[in-house]
Amino acid sequence: MTIPGPSPRILVLAGPTASGKTAAAIELALRFGGEIVGADSVQVYRHLDIGSAKPTAEERARVPHHCIDLLEPGEAHSVGEYQRTAMACIRELVGRGRLPVVAGGTGLYLRSLTHGLFEGPSADWALRARLEKEEDATPGVLHARLKAVDPGTAARLHPHDRIRLIRALEVWEKTRVPISEHHRQDALRAAPCESLVFVINPPREVLSARIRERVRRMLADGFVDEVRTLVDRYGADARALSSVGYREVAAFLRGELALALLEDAIVRAHERYVKQQRTWFRDFPRQVASAAELPLDEIAAWVESGGA
Repeated sequence: MTIPGPSPRILVLAGPTASGKTAAAIELALRFGGEIVGADSVQVYRHLDIGSAKPTAEERARVPHHCIDLLEPGEAHSVGEYQRTAMACIRELVGRGRLPVVAGGTGLYLRSLTHGLFEGPSADWALRARLEKEEDATPGVLHARLKAVDPGTAARLHPHDRIRLIRALEVWEKTRVPISEHHRQDALRAAPCESLVFVINPPREVLSARIRERVRRMLADGFVDEVRTLVDRYGADARALSSVGYREVAAFLRGELALALLEDAIVRAHERYVKQQRTWFRDFPRQVASAAELPLDEIAAWVESGGA
């Protein structure tokens, strides 16, 4: 996708779930006169607050946050729509003399700003319905099929990530070119933004402990009640309820998962997601183990120099 006009400058803070991105992004925004642009595919939905670890009211009061609470839980949302919304926000912030601090863990959202975006063919709803039925009949068939034609993308996606599996297969069916190759070609195009990117990527054992602690806090804060309310209001098939953590709580509410097993199931789901995130973040070479290791002097020099 071509973005008209000069490329705006963004400071990007990426990382897997529970890595400490939100707190670090707030401190960077306060230090460098910025506002935060979210890059999280679950936080774009209204009412998915506890399970998405959405910034709290207190955190939003400290620094304005954008690109969250955009949609109702039943609405569809594409990466292209995210990019258009985020770019409009980024340009508005730059126009006000504010530094956009992009923070999040959704790799494709981040890549749409730092590298560009392959939008691809339009949705083929008949094809998608057929693929849905095939996966219902034989769970795992979509991932296996994608692995045969596009092993790189299959390695990035969890076998249960039906939405992205279907889109990757749709692109293959329509273009006969793997979506991974389309993304590779994107790297040859001008990036929508000039970006300074850091990834907070704690050691595995540190992150595992944080995930466990976060899940326990979510459950204590009313995660089950949040999902129950969403199911009652939007239905069990609401698109957003297929998100990490939400689908496990929904399974518990349907009686498919015992309460004693719920915490472990949510933790495992997050750990699987972290593996996918780490794969995405291999594209970003500047990685630190904690926010304390961010090179503040270098960031300050970049901000003050105008990115030159």
